[in-house]
Amino acid sequence: MILAAGLGTRLKPFTDGHPKALAVVNGKTILERNIEYLSFHGIKAVIINVHHFADQIIHLIKENNGFGSDITFSDESNEVLETGGGIKKAAWFFEKEESPFVVMNVDVLTDMNLNKMIFQQEQNTALATLAVTSRETSRYFLFDEKNHLCGWENVKTGEKKISRKSENYFQKAFSGIHVISPKIFSLIKMEGKFSMVDLYLELAKSFDIAAFDHSDSKFIDVGKPESILKAEEMFD
Repeated sequence: MILAAGLGTRLKPFTDGHPKALAVVNGKTILERNIEYLSFHGIKAVIINVHHFADQIIHLIKENNGFGSDITFSDESNEVLETGGGIKKAAWFFEKEESPFVVMNVDVLTDMNLNKMIFQQEQNTALATLAVTSRETSRYFLFDEKNHLCGWENVKTGEKKISRKSENYFQKAFSGIHVISPKIFSLIKMEGKFSMVDLYLELAKSFDIAAFDHSDSKFIDVGKPESILKAEEMFD
């Protein structure tokens, strides 16, 4: 699943007239780049949630025959549901599967080995695996020595949420890429609009949520105009 419903306020003024998914890096929209990224790793059945200028995204996909992939849309035109609500609304797309599924934000670009991350999720008993790096940011997930999620903190505001105790907490920056077991849908009690961060912190009290560190790969969040320029230096 590619999460593309957000308003993209950080990318203004571009997003005053376009969805952030259509931001262009070296002649290709970031949406096309991420469809190709998933396809490269063997994932060609993709659902995209849409809200902000949804018609532009749908037109691009239909005009280009899904860029070679089988694309389905999850329409959030009435209300943007955030990450958690968006994934829950698309549950029907995944619930019949036993294998884990991938979710990624449309505004991240990486050359991370996704198959390696999927393999890790398949080999352990974690409910989900989260792509993380050691880069500096203002908000971090906190993991223990077993790489299991324990909490979250905002180092700018000092806010901290702890789900499970540990002698040591290791800060990791979330990359907006998840590999999730379909079992998660039977555990979601939240309704409407909610964040996957809040859901993970609640579930981490009873279940393992694992980290996959890809600090050795290219990664950029292209949510701001200046990061588009950086992305063009990193990705052809």
